[in-house]
Amino acid sequence: MPSDTEQRTRAAVPADAVTEPLTDIIDPDNFTPRLLALLSNALVWRESHELRRRFGLGTNDWRIISSLAIRPGASATEVSDFIGLNKAVISKGVVKLVDRGLVLLVDGPRGSRPMYLTPAGAEMHDAMLPISMRGQEIILADLSADDIDRLNALLRRMLEKTRELHVLENGSDVGADD
Repeated sequence: MPSDTEQRTRAAVPADAVTEPLTDIIDPDNFTPRLLALLSNALVWRESHELRRRFGLGTNDWRIISSLAIRPGASATEVSDFIGLNKAVISKGVVKLVDRGLVLLVDGPRGSRPMYLTPAGAEMHDAMLPISMRGQEIILADLSADDIDRLNALLRRMLEKTRELHVLENGSDVGADD
């Protein structure tokens, strides 16, 4: 006999709703894009939770700070392209980081706005770095140095193929109009 919950659920389902799993489906335990997304989501959630708890900043803020540590003077568009995030997300994060005194915007040639970390921003980078590096340690813990080299080479090749496919399908690079 169905439980009360099952009866209520069935009663709420429209007559034309598909209520049984389809037969031609992905194998969720072996569908690599799903597994990569789950891993990425878990790592980002862990990192973001810890960054917010300790510094009041999230993963996107960290990515901007980290990008400027690597590429001082980059514009918001260049940071967007470098980390593959929407320019609106970058702009929102930059406003917060400028307000917190972690990033400086300067007037550049032809209306550009180069960005730089402040000394406080550099200190914040150094304080946040170990949290991000912990994600790397989790991923690489059971891999040999050769495995790590192969994994990184494969991931770079997959990213390049994804960008090429995006250009073929959309006529622009990934992130260009996101």
